Amino acid sequence: MPARDGHYRDREEGAAVVDFALIGGLLTVIFIAIIQLTLVLHVRNTLIDAASSGARYGTLADRGPQDAVLRAEELIRGSLADSYGSDISVRESTVGGVRTLEVIVSAPLPVIGLIGPAGVMEVRGHAALRS
Repeated sequence: MPARDGHYRDREEGAAVVDFALIGGLLTVIFIAIIQLTLVLHVRNTLIDAASSGARYGTLADRGPQDAVLRAEELIRGSLADSYGSDISVRESTVGGVRTLEVIVSAPLPVIGLIGPAGVMEVRGHAALRS
């Protein structure tokens, strides 16, 4: 269709807007996925550190397994939401022939911010027990 000035319009007029919308949407999804992966790894690493620190604390001379649970819970609640420190258990186990105190933390999998779905992430921390 000829324009008012008699020239034909370019058939790709407006294509840049469509390209921007498609590429912008794709880049936004990729960016959000990277941020989400970063959050999941941060939560996982924080839980592993808290479990390991709790296990080491529980093996001190004047401490016991319940102290390990309380220490891990304190560290988790100081770094993450309270719900992440609500399911902590402790037991003795053997790793490589060495008796260890094992702290097990089960927490929701953070998929949308710090709000997790039904999925559960389980991490463990070990510390050698005195003979």
